[in-house]
Amino acid sequence: MTFQIALAGNPNSGKTTLFNSLTGSNQKVGNWPGVTVDKKEGKLKGHKDIVIEDLPGIYSLSPYTMEEIVSRRYLIKNKPDLIVNLVDASNLIRNLYLTSQLLELGIPTIIALNMMDILEANGDYVDTKRLSELLGVRVVEIVANREGGLDELKKAIIAARNEKIYPHPLTFSHDMERGLAEIRNLFAEDLNEDFARFYSIKCFEKDEDMMADLSLSPDKLTKIEEIRQRFRESYDDDVESIIITERYDTLSGIEDNILRRKPIKWTKTDKIDRIVTSKYLGLPIFALVMFVIYYLSIATLGTNATDAVNGFFENILAPGAANILDAIDVHPAIVGLVSDGIIAGVGAVLGFLPQMVVLFTLLSLLEDIGYMSRVAFVMDRIFRSFGLSGKSFIPIMISTGCGVPGIQASRTIENDRDRRITIMTSTFMPCSAKLPVIAMVAGIFFGENQAWVTFSFYMIGILAVILSGLILKKFKSFASRPAPFVMELPEYHIPRLKSVVREVYNEASAYVKRAGTIILLSTIIIWFLSNFSFSLDLVGDRTEDSMLAHLGSLLSYIFAPLGFSSWQAAVATISGFVAKENVVSTVGVLLNTSVDTTGTMSLLEGFNIIIGDSVAGYSFLLFNMLCMPCFAAVGAIKTEMNDMKWTLATIGYQMGFAYVISFIFYNIARFVQTGNFGLSTGLVLVAIILMGYLIFRKGNYREE
Repeated sequence: MTFQIALAGNPNSGKTTLFNSLTGSNQKVGNWPGVTVDKKEGKLKGHKDIVIEDLPGIYSLSPYTMEEIVSRRYLIKNKPDLIVNLVDASNLIRNLYLTSQLLELGIPTIIALNMMDILEANGDYVDTKRLSELLGVRVVEIVANREGGLDELKKAIIAARNEKIYPHPLTFSHDMERGLAEIRNLFAEDLNEDFARFYSIKCFEKDEDMMADLSLSPDKLTKIEEIRQRFRESYDDDVESIIITERYDTLSGIEDNILRRKPIKWTKTDKIDRIVTSKYLGLPIFALVMFVIYYLSIATLGTNATDAVNGFFENILAPGAANILDAIDVHPAIVGLVSDGIIAGVGAVLGFLPQMVVLFTLLSLLEDIGYMSRVAFVMDRIFRSFGLSGKSFIPIMISTGCGVPGIQASRTIENDRDRRITIMTSTFMPCSAKLPVIAMVAGIFFGENQAWVTFSFYMIGILAVILSGLILKKFKSFASRPAPFVMELPEYHIPRLKSVVREVYNEASAYVKRAGTIILLSTIIIWFLSNFSFSLDLVGDRTEDSMLAHLGSLLSYIFAPLGFSSWQAAVATISGFVAKENVVSTVGVLLNTSVDTTGTMSLLEGFNIIIGDSVAGYSFLLFNMLCMPCFAAVGAIKTEMNDMKWTLATIGYQMGFAYVISFIFYNIARFVQTGNFGLSTGLVLVAIILMGYLIFRKGNYREE
């Protein structure tokens, strides 16, 4: 018979690490029924009949987020045989708040006390035996990221299968216990005793979702409301705050019993945080860190390797493949497809892999040492000053890797209006698919300044989010107060090589897979359309007669006001809607060469035909970075919005915003260069006035 375990804990408590260690490769990943929140399930190593369900990271069973709703629903409806509650020992009371709610479910529980190494390094001590006695649960000390204590935890899990040890819920003040007993007596005879205390507290909190399970009569509901009102008047507070205070007061008493702290002393983490999270230095330090990252990955460490890979594709692989195919009398069209299409197109994308690997490595190091959590804290202060939720920065930060998980991460935002804004704006950030496009154009047109250009698009992405927030918040459909942002700031630690390597491998392999699948298919289609006319004749050097040229010419007028009016640039832009790397592969096919970052004369001449000069090149990048994301991200938008109208509105806003920003930039830059004031300059003034009105106007709404 299967033994069902629920693994529960706060975000950033090490739960994913523990789950991976307990289950190894015996995992299944999907979605919880009816929602898009990730569902992970695995079997305990060596015990196929012990199934572990990894619940989403949550802070409470009084739900504000979809993760908390999913977790509570699972625990109540499925009632697992055992809960393994992961608790961060270095932040004990904050983590035990969730524990106190889990104990009220009456389900056998084991507390896995994690990060004991950090606690001990701080000179603190937890009396785990006393904690076990007070809560009526087994307490096992572990260090999840080093697999310390895992054998003891496994033994405790196996032992719990044979010995049902039920927990001791917290005991609140005398008045509160008497009030809860009054509520409990109203439905005790109709409810499983294990859940009686949990539902009593939920009734006191006026948790309507839980109260609906009880089907209480109007008379009983009235009596419960009278009890609540009595406490409101006595405590001069709302009922939810009263319960929260009761929990923390009781937990503080437990802490006094079990925790011995070393005299307060500034830790290394505290000293670093005083600088990197300070009000005045936090943002400049973050900007400097990101510039250094892009400088190292795009302009120095990754560049030579990228040029070498591109040189291999252009000078060795493509000619070599062409010579072999010519030698065995393969049709010239096939030779062109392989050398000028597949190798040139896919090679143009793969050529940037070294730069991407350096970038992924540096970002993974920052994440692993704990710095990126501080970035979220710093940006929360800025976002809230513009009326945006600090929670929005987490999806935005994730989108720098890939827009799809970034969009999916918006699920943690409980306010629907903030969540919509986050979904609509998170893909403004330069993801890993956009970086080759930036590196390509920056390398060709801006040479030694390419690191500044690349860095500028990271800042532009953040600025675009802020401007969009200011604009959208003025509309009734988005008006709301920013939701409170709570997150744990982990201790700084030396990066774990295994964790960094795994993350870089996952990112790099995903990049290569895209090149070998969707980019390969797109490259073949682009090559075919650029080499054949509508009568299916090879056009040779007469590319203007190709199907692609005719189709691109119809679209080129749309982009002319943005500075790039050639059919090639139009086609490259449109191909980027399938996958952003397609912009690079399309250019590679059209130039019949791989694309490096050295700015050679032949490439510069080719770009002057396709895009124009550096001003047009920057405008080209602006539009391609801010316009609608790839089809995969659009699919994620559709899933998260769960509404086609909102999906179309999102795409429409992104396209319109990208067009206006690129139009303003290009024409102002041209005016500065030439000093000529024409019709386009006048239209720019109109666009600027319109943008200013949308940003600074007073929202004539009343928040609902």
